[in-house]
Amino acid sequence: MPQLIGIIPARFASTRFPGKPLVDIKGKSMIQRVYEQVLQARLSAVYIATDDEKIYEHVISFGGNCLMTSPLHQSGTDRCNEGAVQLKLMNDDVVINIQGDEPFIQAEQINILCKCFDDANTHIATLIKQISTINDLESNTIPKVVLNRNNDAIYFSRSIIPYPAKKSSKELIEAGIYFKHIGIYAYRVKTLKEISALVPSMLEQTESLEQLRWIENGYTIKTAITTAETIAIDTPEDLEKAMHYLELKNE
Repeated sequence: MPQLIGIIPARFASTRFPGKPLVDIKGKSMIQRVYEQVLQARLSAVYIATDDEKIYEHVISFGGNCLMTSPLHQSGTDRCNEGAVQLKLMNDDVVINIQGDEPFIQAEQINILCKCFDDANTHIATLIKQISTINDLESNTIPKVVLNRNNDAIYFSRSIIPYPAKKSSKELIEAGIYFKHIGIYAYRVKTLKEISALVPSMLEQTESLEQLRWIENGYTIKTAITTAETIAIDTPEDLEKAMHYLELKNE
């Protein structure tokens, strides 16, 4: 049976929020919260992959598994690929790339993504969620995705797709036509090696979305639908939202 390995890329030098993996969220670092959430999923093992000694030492201090990786990687996908090499994973094993800034990721979200690989023909998969508000639809920080009848992703964009040419955006939201991308990926190791070797593509550079490189090179991306909402922490303002979320939960 193929292994299901969770890898959480975590780098210190974030442009918008330097050092955010180590930021304190009510007594625990963000990266510890992510790690503990991921441990609840049905995975063979979980690792944090970092390029920073402080993060590495912190992960070891709370008993986590950690891999030291190159500081030259341009994406979490590339860091996951190095992790797969270090772990000597087999080609048919599956790596789940969990964002290191998602401290409230749900185990069930990871599990439904893993189920995509019950089909031997699945090589890459990702999560999506139905868009329910105009704000999400119009936000260029939230990638939208269009699907085919097999629930494979046809295209991702920061723009509104499909364009509401004959009905209003509100009507189409109510009809359930719009989906947003949740940034968690899973890949078979053989495919992960292949896509990490691809050069950046025109579509990727235009939209600043790495998954377009894979589509442009002919790879199929299977999608799984989640109904759970997550809070990604990209900025100090996002951290405030996370604190408020925990207060509402009395944590």
